[in-house]
Amino acid sequence: MSTQSVQSEPEPVDHLRRIRQVTLPERVERLADAYDDHFEERDRFLWRWIYSLFPSFTLSSVAEEHAAHVREQKTILTMYVTVLDDLIEHRGDRRTFREACRLSCDVVDADPERAAVDAETFAFVERLWTEFADGLADAPRREEFADIFAYDFSQTADAMEYSALLSDNPAMANLTGATQYDSHNMVMFPYADVDLMYSPAFDPADLGALRNTLWDLQELARIGNWLTTWEREVGEGDYSAGIVVAAIEEGVVSPTEVAATDDADAVVEAIRASGMEGRFRRRWQRIYEDVRARHATADSVDLAALVDGMETVFEYHLATEGLK
Repeated sequence: MSTQSVQSEPEPVDHLRRIRQVTLPERVERLADAYDDHFEERDRFLWRWIYSLFPSFTLSSVAEEHAAHVREQKTILTMYVTVLDDLIEHRGDRRTFREACRLSCDVVDADPERAAVDAETFAFVERLWTEFADGLADAPRREEFADIFAYDFSQTADAMEYSALLSDNPAMANLTGATQYDSHNMVMFPYADVDLMYSPAFDPADLGALRNTLWDLQELARIGNWLTTWEREVGEGDYSAGIVVAAIEEGVVSPTEVAATDDADAVVEAIRASGMEGRFRRRWQRIYEDVRARHATADSVDLAALVDGMETVFEYHLATEGLK
């Protein structure tokens, strides 16, 4: 991909058509129906979007006989993560968020009575996690990568809590924090862990090289998401996007202006006029070119293909701006 191609809009028609023609697996459709009963923050386009995109950045080591199931598992994991994000970001419900996070932790059992939502809604959150966890029962290497997945998922949960904390305290905004913490919200490490559970031929000696690559790829994914959601999020009172954080850090807008939600349009216009979006597109390009030039090697997984897949992820973000 050339620098010019990143900075210009890709043709969105093919991507949108592909997403809208997706037929979700029956198991995912049932969960999507249940989501609609309890949450109104997202529509089915998001589930089709991520389901359509997963083949572009699934590890090549996943055994073919498990590929369809892995794709389904990661879609359900996305639904669970999305519900957590709905709870803490859109509803400001930290009590329920923390109890829902306990579902993924074997150390402490969740207590639905401590949640702020009704019992039926919490039961749906629990159903999502149980569907995902039970779906790993046939994973050939589940136990081998379980601890790594648990750790990586805790980083994703921390990222969501950090984002909510930042939105409540915009004066603490800094780009280092947004990059180090908030990028984990892209779930790149847990997705890879699920892939590894279904990768019988993966050599553990390649794990370091894979994870080193994932650090860059999750920032690429995050930049794509920031570029296409930051305006909507400002209007919703969410100021955690790196573009907004950088604008605060550099004085384009003040924390006071950002916190004045009744004047979101002025904040959006100031950030747009600053050229911040172009800077982040160039940042995406630099990282992408650097990681491709690194020529990381791993005998049991195709890292180059994984990196190339991030170009598709970026194009999907741009082609679906305002739709997810």
